[in-house]
Amino acid sequence: MNEKGILIVVSGFSGSGKGTIMKELLARYPDTYALSISATTRSPREGEVDGREYFFVSKDEFEKMIAKGELIEYAKYVENYYGTPRDYVEKKLDEGRDVILEIEIQGALNVKRMFPDTLLLFVTPPSAEELKKRLVGRGTETMDVIESRMSRACEEAEGMENYDYLIINDNLDRCVEEMHDIIRGEHRRSSRNREFMKEIKEDLERMKHSGKGEY
Repeated sequence: MNEKGILIVVSGFSGSGKGTIMKELLARYPDTYALSISATTRSPREGEVDGREYFFVSKDEFEKMIAKGELIEYAKYVENYYGTPRDYVEKKLDEGRDVILEIEIQGALNVKRMFPDTLLLFVTPPSAEELKKRLVGRGTETMDVIESRMSRACEEAEGMENYDYLIINDNLDRCVEEMHDIIRGEHRRSSRNREFMKEIKEDLERMKHSGKGEY
């Protein structure tokens, strides 16, 4: 049975560790997962390569992609567009790779509306106290920025129930394996295996009526 990949959206609070989890998951299972590459209208930064970090396109090209329905989701930040190209994602899914999109809640729900079979995972630390501790521990942001991120987390928490699974990131190694196990298990969900079930039912009926004692 040729198994198609699953589209997965991973969201989480800033400071939840979702980026670290994604990096480790891809390092452990490079042939299983593909991280979606976004298209953007912003200019490449030093060291960035087209098709690796982003697909770099002009504003006109991006707006044509929107008009043609070639993006799974898109948004505009600081005068630049960012979006997920449909062709790249569908190609990887057809190759049997599970494709991961790391996007925020609103984008995740938009993807789910377009692709109802999308698996939604939400990464959270074990407590609000731990989240603030991690943000402070970064040592890269002012307390005003940290408080702003905590306020944003409070808003994002209202959407957690829309996700299929929560990933509680209290131990990186265990968390990565838990996410991998959830995705592997999702491949066996009956609704994702209708073609297989149809084939085995037909085979059983054929054997039943063949009269050759194949049971």
